[in-house]
Amino acid sequence: MFVIYTKEIRSFLSSLIAYIVIITFLLAIGLFMWVFPDTNVLDLGYSNLDPLFFIAPWVFIFLISAITMRSFSEEKRAGTIETLTTSPVSDMNIILGKFFAGVTLVLFALLPTLVYYFSVRYLAYPTGNIDSGAILGSYIGLLMVGSSFVAIGMFASSITDNQISSFIISTFLCFFIYSAFDYLGNMKLLGQLDYVISWLGMYFHYQSISRGVLDTRDAFYFLSVILFFILLTKMVFGGRKW
Repeated sequence: MFVIYTKEIRSFLSSLIAYIVIITFLLAIGLFMWVFPDTNVLDLGYSNLDPLFFIAPWVFIFLISAITMRSFSEEKRAGTIETLTTSPVSDMNIILGKFFAGVTLVLFALLPTLVYYFSVRYLAYPTGNIDSGAILGSYIGLLMVGSSFVAIGMFASSITDNQISSFIISTFLCFFIYSAFDYLGNMKLLGQLDYVISWLGMYFHYQSISRGVLDTRDAFYFLSVILFFILLTKMVFGGRKW
């Protein structure tokens, strides 16, 4: 697994994709945090990072889909999938190596945003007047959302050899699982089942973690989503007939 992990990291860092993704993410978040009216922290007058944690999952939907669309699609297109599958590494180790490489790239994108935390902390009145517990919870929730998107994106990449198709499928699945359940639940169409429908979506659990309390039920939800899509990827990858 470690061999696949290091191979993927080198592949990311030797291409422009990783740098474009991270720069685009930081630029988008920076604009919402400090420039755009009605969302920048200076206009809001509150010492928090709410704009960051609100917009980041939406940016992740597109950026992580762009990262993961080449996980298996590119291997199949380039013909290197045969070399990979005949190496002395199990299918699950290949999948996990690629998964953790994607999660590492998500971490690389999140780490520079700590500058925003220290900036807001310094600008707060009095200095340091910021809810660090809630912010830590939001970062954990954001990492879980990003990791889930990586697992979904890998599954999308495993079912097609076309990167554009993989990107579209991944974007749709990430959007649907993150927000569609919440929208459906808020429509109040099914009475008591509305809560259950909202509970099925990532947004419900992400908001719960963002309050600063890490509930084991929320952690279990995200781990279940990750495991579900990793197992789906293994089923597709293991049943390959290329």
